[in-house]
Amino acid sequence: MSQVDTQALAAVAPLARTRYAEYVAAGLALDITRGKPCAAQLDLAEPMLALPGAGEHATAQEGDLRNYGGAPKGLQDLREIFAPLLDAPVDQIVVRDNASLALMHLCVASSFFHTLPGGVAPWRPGEVTFLAPSPGYDRHFGVCAELGVKLRAVAMTPTGPDMDEVEALVAEDASIKGIWCVPKYSNPTGVTYADETVRRLAAMPTAAGDFRIYWDNAYAIHHLAPEHDELLPILPECEAAGHRDRVFMFASTSKVTLAGAGVSFFASSPANVAWFLKRDDARSIGPDKINQLRHLRFFGDTAAVVAHMERHREILAPKFETVGKMLAADLGALGVASWTDPKGGYFVSLDVVPGTAKRVVELAKAAGVALTPAGATYPGGVDPQDQNIRIAPTFATEQDLERAMAVLTTCVIVAAADAVL
Repeated sequence: MSQVDTQALAAVAPLARTRYAEYVAAGLALDITRGKPCAAQLDLAEPMLALPGAGEHATAQEGDLRNYGGAPKGLQDLREIFAPLLDAPVDQIVVRDNASLALMHLCVASSFFHTLPGGVAPWRPGEVTFLAPSPGYDRHFGVCAELGVKLRAVAMTPTGPDMDEVEALVAEDASIKGIWCVPKYSNPTGVTYADETVRRLAAMPTAAGDFRIYWDNAYAIHHLAPEHDELLPILPECEAAGHRDRVFMFASTSKVTLAGAGVSFFASSPANVAWFLKRDDARSIGPDKINQLRHLRFFGDTAAVVAHMERHREILAPKFETVGKMLAADLGALGVASWTDPKGGYFVSLDVVPGTAKRVVELAKAAGVALTPAGATYPGGVDPQDQNIRIAPTFATEQDLERAMAVLTTCVIVAAADAVL
């Protein structure tokens, strides 16, 4: 963020306060809190509701899918479709039901009862810490809070986590058992990890022999620009570095097909896959193979997935352009904020004058605009600088998004003026 131009801020503050009073009086009810697909995106997958169809319940490899068993790793053809998109070998991918977050929860929880490959014993409650690149994904932090895992924030940079900090911490502290990573179009900053960051994560010495990278590649194919970011595949890097079991990879179609009715993916080393399957076998007799078949019939091949996501991009890109243009027009000359211009993902990360993020959110709420709580992108909901706000442009209509952004930028100006002038 550049230095605040107090003269320019003083000139616009009175008008901003007048506009803010008008917004409060207008009785708005707008919501840009969470990254949900909009109706137009969900409509793209509407044909899935008629699939696979009566009498369509078998595959050549797995046979009749209506019954138990037959596909311990999920449908072979579906894994083949998504393998190039996940940068993982087909045989090292497991397909499961909706919500990759559920798989992450399973893996963390099971590690307290079952020794991980490379470990000497299950984790001990109260003695486990995960690193949390911040700003980051609040749902990851919530899993740790639910299961009693401590979090230690590490800084996010334009190339990924601050690797000097990460390497120093994991090398000396055996209680650090994992790190949360959204490596492509990160939530909320939109950063894609640099090749060097991926290599260092794969190769770094760790005091814990059962250290795991929770590689949540949630936005691997969620592009917003014709030029896509490229992410170095991490599984081969871990293999080359002699740390074959280091990564637990996760992904899903929650924002690809139908939210709440997609499929999820776990990918890792053969030893980790065997460990995962044994834990999952105790949890469930088997996944929803009919839903997997639904996805298989809907897509058919990898190229169809890519084409489908291009249609998503056509819907979402204009919304992100609107956010960027309005932030630049309203705030750019004042030095009161900085923001990301992501090439993919679901969020824009906005940094306001330190010490004012909570105030901005409170002002917006009073004016009828719901924002993600300030601090949600940090462990425990505490942003030490009180400056980061996550913007989720996807769900709102274009008209509602413009209204919400007009309120938001006005609140940023009012809060900055109150703090600085």
